[in-house]
Amino acid sequence: MNDINDQDKLMSALSYPIGLVAIIILLVEDMKKRPFQKYHAVQALAVNVILIVLSIILGWTVVLACVPLLLWLVTFYWAYKAYQGEYFEIPGLTNFLKGQGWI
Repeated sequence: MNDINDQDKLMSALSYPIGLVAIIILLVEDMKKRPFQKYHAVQALAVNVILIVLSIILGWTVVLACVPLLLWLVTFYWAYKAYQGEYFEIPGLTNFLKGQGWI
């Protein structure tokens, strides 16, 4: 297993609040080969897709439109944990991603 370096931590952390970073990690060959970055990129991409879908579905009222925003704020906590060099599971989501063989 590769050691987790500072770039791994930074890129993994940025992928949660900024979903585009997760896509970049998965497209760049050198980054995709880093297990820590790939794990968090796949997880972060899935979270961001879920948030976008929720935004579309719940966006028809102002009150419900706030729900995805509040959930998006949780991504900063996950970004912090990734920056600390932790592998962590998002309940339900991580097991689904592992079951699909994506992480």
